[in-house]
Amino acid sequence: MTQNKLRLGVNIDHVATVRNARGGAYPDPIRAAKLAEEAGADGITAHLREDRRHITDADIDGLMEALTVPLNFEMAATEEMQKIALRHKPHAVCIVPEKREERTTEGGLEVAREENRLAHYIAPLRDAGCRVSIFIAADKKQIEAAHRIGAEVIELHTGAYCDYHAEGKAEDCDRELEALREMSVFAHSLGLEVHAGHGLTYETVKPVAAFPEVKELNIGHFLIGEAMFRGLTPAVQEMRRLMDDARG
Repeated sequence: MTQNKLRLGVNIDHVATVRNARGGAYPDPIRAAKLAEEAGADGITAHLREDRRHITDADIDGLMEALTVPLNFEMAATEEMQKIALRHKPHAVCIVPEKREERTTEGGLEVAREENRLAHYIAPLRDAGCRVSIFIAADKKQIEAAHRIGAEVIELHTGAYCDYHAEGKAEDCDRELEALREMSVFAHSLGLEVHAGHGLTYETVKPVAAFPEVKELNIGHFLIGEAMFRGLTPAVQEMRRLMDDARG
């Protein structure tokens, strides 16, 4: 992989959502992860939620066994999830906010108000060899706090930018994109590795992919939806192509 190549992490949570809609074992998230890997994904992301609404403990077991690319294990900052992460020791752990009533992750983690707790929480994960990422809004205060607690990576929440684009709110969209750009530069200046994700589509990915400071995009829901129409392999390959085009 060239140093300038932007990594693509494919989130396979919503393959599990479809499976769980009627129970049973089909469609299999692990099969989807292997297909994504073969199609050009540089990593696989899976979020084990407290309520197990999509990914299950057995899925994480299977992914750890089957993957040859890194697993990015998304989780809330709870004692239960810390124990699971320490048992598996995935390549990366991404700490995300989680509320039972939300449909999907609604925003970034509040790091600044919980700095002391989170610093102690992530220390054992780092000691175990996991790269710790914090999922946050494009906010200077939160980025500074993530840096202070010892995170190696931040993932910027691109959801607002994508929502404004979908709603046709061009000025808001441009403003949010500029905030993402500025905070990518700022986080990079602190020595943090910068990732981004949430809500990205073929229409919205290229402006974010063009930021030279961003090293990885994590994309899931859109790709699983697009797979219904064109298949997962072509869906991932098209996202890979757009990302590469943006990087020139």
